Amino acid sequence: MSDPRRPARPDLAAAHLKGQVEAARFVEGVPMRIRAPVAPLRREPRSDAPLDTEALFGEAVTVYENDAEGWSWVQLKDDSYVGYMPTEALGPDSDAPTHRIDALRTFVYPGPSIKEPPLAALSFGSTISVLAEDGKFFKTEAGFIFAMHAKPLDAVEEDYAETAKRFDGIPYLWGGKSSLGIDCSGLVQTVLKAAGLACPRDTLMQVNELGLPIAFDDRLIGLKRGDFVFWKGHVGIMLDAETLVHANGHFMEVVSEPLRMARDRTIAKGSGPIVAIRRL
Repeated sequence: MSDPRRPARPDLAAAHLKGQVEAARFVEGVPMRIRAPVAPLRREPRSDAPLDTEALFGEAVTVYENDAEGWSWVQLKDDSYVGYMPTEALGPDSDAPTHRIDALRTFVYPGPSIKEPPLAALSFGSTISVLAEDGKFFKTEAGFIFAMHAKPLDAVEEDYAETAKRFDGIPYLWGGKSSLGIDCSGLVQTVLKAAGLACPRDTLMQVNELGLPIAFDDRLIGLKRGDFVFWKGHVGIMLDAETLVHANGHFMEVVSEPLRMARDRTIAKGSGPIVAIRRL
């Protein structure tokens, strides 16, 4: 499988890859930002194509192509994923973000009042540019947001396991990365980003790049809060020596449960054993 982080197709590639890949033409990308609450990144330029990941409001992207059907071929800045998203989800790379949304979800209002009909809802991790303060609200490029639901961009969550626990009950969505729906590796990436830590997008990358491997056996003893537990194609975060929090397709939501219970269930279902445990 080709690297989903490489902006190269047979007909088009990023200019910085010239001499490294073959393509009919090479182009310089245009920097833009996500201006929709959540934007899908798909493998092909059609709405029923597989969802590889999502980008949240304020996220920086590089656009390499806009087609006549309303799709853009882009690369996400945070994790370098490449794919297609609706052109209407993109906007200019103007005001640099100053804050990020710290609530699981917050409404955007047309004015500094909770009585006004919301314009949209932004998910945890979305980034905004605060233009001014108005009472209990921040005025942003999107509208007015309750100020207590946002933190400065450089503020980090010290305990990423606790951040993951906050997602309990959020529906499972393959490729999802928002509080409307999230998958296992999306949860890990989201909470580590809030902690100021870089993290690749999918489990195959995470199991090779996150922290260091630790030895384990069937007893599953000696685990610590914040350890990452990997199955083939799945990952969760330890809340303590025995409890795992993970987004999963069995419950179709984020749950916290005994690790041994999750381990026994996946083996019984034929999904395979735990393949690695890694620690930052």
